[in-house]
Amino acid sequence: MAKPLKVVLFLGTCREGRLGLRVANFMINELKKTGHEVEFFDAASKPFNQFPILEKAMFFYKEGEKVPEWMAEAKQKVVDADAYVMVSGEYNHSIPPGLTNMIDHFPTSIFGYKPSGIVCYSPGIYGGMRAAIQLRAFLGEMGCLPVSNIFGIPKVHQAIDGDGKPLDSHMESGAKKLIDQLDWHAHAMRNHREKVGTPK
Repeated sequence: MAKPLKVVLFLGTCREGRLGLRVANFMINELKKTGHEVEFFDAASKPFNQFPILEKAMFFYKEGEKVPEWMAEAKQKVVDADAYVMVSGEYNHSIPPGLTNMIDHFPTSIFGYKPSGIVCYSPGIYGGMRAAIQLRAFLGEMGCLPVSNIFGIPKVHQAIDGDGKPLDSHMESGAKKLIDQLDWHAHAMRNHREKVGTPK
């Protein structure tokens, strides 16, 4: 039996009254139901709300300079992960800055040769798709190529309740399509990393 996959789920929405937390909780539950180990990075909660607007990325710390312990621990979780899930709202038709600010503190090299999945949402009819399309390019440059399926959730306040419970069956089937693709790619990439390593 294959080892469980380790997944880091990122949430970068910080606005008052945000709906992203319910989406994140729903996806965490769906991932855990399928045997995944999940780490949750929430830009609006401790310790991740301690990230300043990017002044000093981890790779700018000089030898002998102390990296904050919580940041070093977060980096190790990113390194250990087999896959990533990005839960994103849409701010001014774009990626929320809390998400990119959090990710930009880490070197791109630790994300490489692993897959990612995009879950986007909005209270309107477009489901955050404009941010999702931009995330495709962003994640590609990070080296964690997104799977082809985007799980978009329009009218999210009617689709998932405040506790992260789905209000219709489409939520579970939509999450399953994304997770199935993510699993396939994550297992294949992990097996190949373990067998031949990664390009230098």
